[in-house]
Amino acid sequence: MSSSGRRAAVVLAVLFALVLVVGVTVESLSSRPSAGSGGGGTVRLIALNDLHGNLEPPSGSSGRVTDDAGAEVEAGGAAFVAAHVRRLREEVPASAVLSTGDNVGASPLASALFHDEPTVAVLESMGVAASAAGNHEFDEGIAELRRVQRGGCHPTDGCRFTPSYDGAAFPILSANVTAGGDPALAASTVVEAGGTRVGVIGATLSELPDLVSPDGIRGLEVGDEVAAVDAASRALTAQGVRAQVLLLHQGDETAGDAGPDACSVEPGGPASRIAAAVSPDVDAVFSAHTHQQYSCAATDPAGNPRPLVQGLSFGRLLSVVDLAVTGDGDVDRAATTARNEIVTRDVAPDPAVARLVDRAVAQSRPLAERPVGTVAAPLLRAADPSGLSPLGTVIADAQLAASRGDGAQLALTNPGGVRADLVPGAGGRVTYGQVYTVQPFGNILQTMTLTGAGLRAVLDQQFTVEDGPTVLQSSSNLRYTVAGNRVGEITIGGTPVTDDGRYRVATNNFLSAGGDGFDTFTAGTELVGGPVDLDAVVSYLGAHPGLTAPPTDRIVRR
Repeated sequence: MSSSGRRAAVVLAVLFALVLVVGVTVESLSSRPSAGSGGGGTVRLIALNDLHGNLEPPSGSSGRVTDDAGAEVEAGGAAFVAAHVRRLREEVPASAVLSTGDNVGASPLASALFHDEPTVAVLESMGVAASAAGNHEFDEGIAELRRVQRGGCHPTDGCRFTPSYDGAAFPILSANVTAGGDPALAASTVVEAGGTRVGVIGATLSELPDLVSPDGIRGLEVGDEVAAVDAASRALTAQGVRAQVLLLHQGDETAGDAGPDACSVEPGGPASRIAAAVSPDVDAVFSAHTHQQYSCAATDPAGNPRPLVQGLSFGRLLSVVDLAVTGDGDVDRAATTARNEIVTRDVAPDPAVARLVDRAVAQSRPLAERPVGTVAAPLLRAADPSGLSPLGTVIADAQLAASRGDGAQLALTNPGGVRADLVPGAGGRVTYGQVYTVQPFGNILQTMTLTGAGLRAVLDQQFTVEDGPTVLQSSSNLRYTVAGNRVGEITIGGTPVTDDGRYRVATNNFLSAGGDGFDTFTAGTELVGGPVDLDAVVSYLGAHPGLTAPPTDRIVRR
């Protein structure tokens, strides 16, 4: 099918999904072979997850992978991803390329400046056939996500990367997100590989409301993943589609870094739970969201194992599942294999994708290369045992400085908002593009009043939120003790906090609305808006040349 034809099919699919409880793409409905259709043999599915618009090779720890031997390997970069995808497809011609979501959002400047349209073009060039909708696909709301899907210039900025934007040639799927009771996106699609029809279901994690600002999900409802996937699976089975896979934008945490093909997930994780519960007709589960690497097996409700894989993030790994397909189009699980492959940089980059990346980088260069300050050494986002990181502390200090005019006495920010290390160039030089990569969300700073008891409740919640602990990055004037999951003495600038005292706290609009499960922030009063978080960091670096991060010893565990 031509590019324009594929786009037309996708647009019709999304419109069709708005009136059906379980949406499937028009391509899968146009011709429905019987249950016995299928070419048999091996069908290779190649998936990436959590690319986040990382077109260039990511730097620092974000650009490394620990291999099965425990060695660190430089990995990632869209042109290298495409080269490895091409090799994997050449090995098994009956292949399809998939994505498990968060293709866009929290992206470096070369993609974000153009509303992630370069990333969509790169995924199309790689031949991506379908993608799940991750939480970051909703960062700018459902209207913008539908524009990314269907095409059209951005309503405010127009078309800045190319003269026109035709939309994604692949469907963006979510079985469990609805709008007014109707599907917000298609639930599934059917891709063909080597004569075998493979049903692909997408699901977005049910915690979406905790991870996106209220504007991002306004008018949307997020349902249970298992129930929605089961409904989509039944619809595919009714069409005679016997090979089925799930693109699940939810993941598990791992116990240490044991290599791409180890199964080191923590027991009882959400992806493992879902992978064990969804319909036995689903033959493999690709997971995402937690930026971990693992290759596991989950036992389905019928007692049969199926692959559960995740491939880190930023294009550093590709998850490969080789389905052993029988002559009637079913899958022989016992002969099916799964693994993760490192996207090494020792291969020739794909020329077509390299040209796309070079164009995006060149068009963003004037802004990206603008110097904004200097630092004495790299500022890293990895947390020490207390949960604080050097870079997180600097960002919180920058937010406090930017909010002093609104009476702020301390600042707290979420660690998930710190997206990369800040690694300076020659002479400690830091550019706007580097800071943008660290703080890409464009969150608005807000200053609120909390009582001392309210501040204590916020700090206590760090150790009791679901999937916690999640230690908020704090300005250097805040100190407190922790015993178990309870906060003890709190001081601000050396002065003890009292329960009935009133304190002005700077944070971002994501946290102030209860993001990451911190609903205790919603008790804040006298809310005042401030600058964008990115601008706060840029200003702070400019005012502190040769910046050295303060120590991260301000949380004392008893």
